[in-house]
Amino acid sequence: MLPGEMSEQQEFRHELEATLAARDEMGEELEPQLVDRFADRIEQEIDRRAKEQAYRQRPRSRDHNAPTIPLALGSLGLAIPLIGAAGGLAGVTGVIVVCIAIVLVNLLWVLGRR
Repeated sequence: MLPGEMSEQQEFRHELEATLAARDEMGEELEPQLVDRFADRIEQEIDRRAKEQAYRQRPRSRDHNAPTIPLALGSLGLAIPLIGAAGGLAGVTGVIVVCIAIVLVNLLWVLGRR
């Protein structure tokens, strides 16, 4: 058991003892409210621990720029022959179409990664 867990356990024990003492003082008519209050406190602690554990176990995000570097380099590598072929076959219009296509592929890739 971790040191923090021991103090939390002692805190819950103290709170339970206080709840039982309050029940003895106030009588059985307030028992449902006391039990509900203590149960709510336990549920909050369970939720807090579950969130904490989920946070610790979630995969660490890698550098978001790393996957885009090969795409950008590949796009540049493919752009050179594609622009040459498009310029020779379709002129300026072909070059513009190839450039727009490359920009769209890169843009869609980046937006899809988010």
